Amino acid sequence: MRLVIKDNATLVAEWAAKYVTKKINDNNPGPDKYFVLGLPTGSTPYGMYQKLIEYYKAGKVSFKYVKTFNMDEYVNLPRDHPESYHWYMWNNFFKHIDIDPKNAHILDGNAPDLVEECKSYEEKIKAAGGIDLFVGGIGPDGHIAFNEPGSSLVSRTRVKTLAQDTLEANARFFGNDIEKVPKQALTVGVGTVMAAREVMILITGSHKAFALYKAIEEGVNHMWTVSAFQQHEHTLIICDEDATLELRVKTVKYFKALSDVHSQMITDDDQTLEKYWIIH
Repeated sequence: MRLVIKDNATLVAEWAAKYVTKKINDNNPGPDKYFVLGLPTGSTPYGMYQKLIEYYKAGKVSFKYVKTFNMDEYVNLPRDHPESYHWYMWNNFFKHIDIDPKNAHILDGNAPDLVEECKSYEEKIKAAGGIDLFVGGIGPDGHIAFNEPGSSLVSRTRVKTLAQDTLEANARFFGNDIEKVPKQALTVGVGTVMAAREVMILITGSHKAFALYKAIEEGVNHMWTVSAFQQHEHTLIICDEDATLELRVKTVKYFKALSDVHSQMITDDDQTLEKYWIIH
């Protein structure tokens, strides 16, 4: 696991966007070789999407030969509802870039057979050749996607009944009316994300500091599903200073000492990047 510490959330977004851009460009995708990208929603990745749009408009990256798979979607929420993840992705990212709509995959929470929808989603990921880079965010309780505390660490895409804590936390997006919050969601599993060739997790804010501590300094625990990524060969966690408040000083110093290497990971020095993955 690699931890990149930036001063603030803005710099986290910029670093993440540069890394995604580099990974796409290094892959040199084309009509016979797509780059496959897993994507999250929420406030944390929003800045990354804004930067990626900026880089696209500047001609630094193209999404013409990129396929995307989003992490999750609410059940029985209209696609045009402002809190649906379809709405979020199309309005905050997809409609601003050159991605082919048929290559942007989002779970259908209104499918007639939700179990079949989840099974089909896994099959589509497999047919695409697997996910090259899965970007994610976490909640204060360390959950990734809708894999809440207690979720299986080998879980796959499935229907998930949301915990009361999640309903209460999300009520603010529905006029503070918990009755309007969907009680179920479709979500990729921890195992789905673990199967990606590389995982990049964005963590910002002091309210997620304890979750970062659990992810970095304690063992793998299904009550903190983000901790599973300690066992992934290529996990990057990008965080801001506020998110490090629960970490030991020596942990922070260790990763900050690698800041020069982290900077080179978003440059064109492929040899440096390859060496970093090999020795860490």
